[in-house]
Amino acid sequence: MIGAIIGDIIGSVYEFRNTFDYDFPLFTKSSTYTDDTICTIAVADAILRNRPYKDSLLDWCRRYPHPMGGYGVSFARWLRSDNPQPYDSFGNGAAMRVSPVGWAFNSETDCQREAIASAACSHSHAEGIIGALSVARMIRDVRLTRFQQADHLIRANINHLYRTDWEKHIPKKGVFDETCQGCVPLAAHIVLQSNSFEDAVRKAVSYGGDSDTVGAIVGSIAEPMFGIPKEIEKAALSRLPDEMLAVVKQFKYLYYE
Repeated sequence: MIGAIIGDIIGSVYEFRNTFDYDFPLFTKSSTYTDDTICTIAVADAILRNRPYKDSLLDWCRRYPHPMGGYGVSFARWLRSDNPQPYDSFGNGAAMRVSPVGWAFNSETDCQREAIASAACSHSHAEGIIGALSVARMIRDVRLTRFQQADHLIRANINHLYRTDWEKHIPKKGVFDETCQGCVPLAAHIVLQSNSFEDAVRKAVSYGGDSDTVGAIVGSIAEPMFGIPKEIEKAALSRLPDEMLAVVKQFKYLYYE
């Protein structure tokens, strides 16, 4: 969860102004949270308070209506609706917000059911649900095995939920792909090619395209695999409002070992 927030904040300034320089500054004066962090906080808060994901997403996103970069067009319409209904989306929003599920639920069945529920309230297309399911499972599996066979677990997950030749079909550098079926395999590929949390996030952001969301998904998977350097966590979390930081602290206390 914290890895997703960090990846989002680091990638925020490059979403519409891509960098392909691996050695870009991790944090700038403009680095801040976007809709990815708000939605991740909403999912975490739903788990903490045992309330529907839909209600929590609506509350948090309406509380922060104008994040850096804004919300996706269809999701913004969902937020403004008097009666928000699932809209058959396969956008990467389902995958970028699901990371708290992978930390909170140890049971494979519970993790899968909660991942589906977190996506289905808006991103009800099969690919949206698969994206959320895949990311939550990777986080859970790597976290519980404490890095043992992590590469194998990540690869097996994508092979099972996508296609066995998935690495031949990941988006090319600089392509702005906002789909789960594009971003989730790409995120897995980047993590598998990395040797630390910072290395993974740098590779994600400098890949171009939807930099903040790819950064968030990569960060969420890289966190249980590599851990997060304290200085990076501190620099990122200092950019959150107090009420978001309170959710992070409570969630970390309850679900991080």
